[in-house]
Amino acid sequence: MHNKTIADLAKGLRSGEFSSVELTQSFLDRIKQHSSLNSYITVTEDLALQEAMAADGRLAKGDAELLTGIPMAQKDIFCTQGVKTTCGSKMLDNFIAPYDATVVEKFNNAGAVMLGKLNMDEFAMGSSNETSYFGVVKNPWDTNTVPGGSSGGSAAAVAARLAVCATGTDTGGSIRQPAALCGITGLKPTYGRVSRYGMIAYASSLDQGGPMARSAEDAAIMLQTMAGFDEKDSTSVDQPVPDYLAGLNNDLEGLKIGLPKEFFGEGLNSDVAAILDAAINEYRKLGAEVKEISMPNLKLAIPAYYVIAPAECSANLSRFDGVRYGYRCENPADLTDLYTRSRGEGFGKEVKRRILMGTYALSAGYYDAYYLKAQKVRRLISEDFKNALSEVDVIMGPVTPGTAFGIGEKIGNPIEMYLSDIYTIAINLAGVPAMSVPAGFVDCKPVGLQIIGNYFAEDRLLNIAHRYQQVTDWHQQTPKGFE
Repeated sequence: MHNKTIADLAKGLRSGEFSSVELTQSFLDRIKQHSSLNSYITVTEDLALQEAMAADGRLAKGDAELLTGIPMAQKDIFCTQGVKTTCGSKMLDNFIAPYDATVVEKFNNAGAVMLGKLNMDEFAMGSSNETSYFGVVKNPWDTNTVPGGSSGGSAAAVAARLAVCATGTDTGGSIRQPAALCGITGLKPTYGRVSRYGMIAYASSLDQGGPMARSAEDAAIMLQTMAGFDEKDSTSVDQPVPDYLAGLNNDLEGLKIGLPKEFFGEGLNSDVAAILDAAINEYRKLGAEVKEISMPNLKLAIPAYYVIAPAECSANLSRFDGVRYGYRCENPADLTDLYTRSRGEGFGKEVKRRILMGTYALSAGYYDAYYLKAQKVRRLISEDFKNALSEVDVIMGPVTPGTAFGIGEKIGNPIEMYLSDIYTIAINLAGVPAMSVPAGFVDCKPVGLQIIGNYFAEDRLLNIAHRYQQVTDWHQQTPKGFE
């Protein structure tokens, strides 16, 4: 059962081939069997079985949605009422959320079964899932390599069939990069398409939740539940939600694909480039037209991002001070000691690095020189996307410069680690939607194709990805030992 898609499992549940309790128990057993991957922080076994029983009741009454009874998992950045929500940090190791994030609430209302909370880079800061207080997550394709980050636990769990699907969040590539490195499908929606209420903030103008699943069809089913306006989120956009499943099989004849020359130059692994060429040729066979485009400001994305994101992180994480909730140091001498030691002991090295960078960029005398200038660069990058997407329907390119790298290989070199996101960060700065689709393997390690669309064009992206997955089987491959 663990190799079936959401659509297949929904049919099986409706026909009575198996129950949600049986399905859920099979996944709980697999999670125990493969615990060495460290993809889960918390497994909610009792809650999952209770929810599965309730789902079976809904199925028996004929009151079921596509996700009713489907075992999935939440990235541990989404608040879950009565369940520990850690953000991968010692700072929140004892935090029991008093409410559900809107995304969690929507899955609950759909009757989905939550298996547990997934491991992640601390406060979503990282590209390898090595900054988690709860330990490194391993990539099921090669357990000596990283799964990517920050949604590495989500990607590893879906790839290893320890959940049918999972939620992720993407601030600079944190859905797409781990999806690419673990050989699954991941979608970062348009900024504002999915509610951020109850999603613990890293960088508020960049963070966006999205689906991580095996196929574009499964991602469409998830997004149908996740998307929509939320009055509790001031960044949520009041835009109608289309039927994401209705257009999956639309024809691609005449589709215009743009290939930015800035994406295919120095730094891209030649084997990865060859796989991307083969994937784009498949689109040509499906009737697409391909042209080279230029987006000259893409080279400025990383420096702009690493001013803007840390500045927002510095502001957002100031609430974790040892006073109201979260980690508190023992026996503080005074208030200053309480703040200093609680934050010093509660945050990890990468989080502290970004807080310091952000505080510096926002400090008196440096705001104009750094933060304001980075925001101006952000506008230029947005204009690049606007201009490109007036010429072509979608933009395609790599997700990562290479395949999954070794655990410990880059953790000591922050700059090299930041360059892992060189092809994904600009999309967050512009706020457009993008997704990663499995496109092949280099030395048995997955490679993802990135597809970037116009604002609120997630339905088109899902259609383009789905048609590719109808003529290829990369998304159906399973890591050895997890069949």
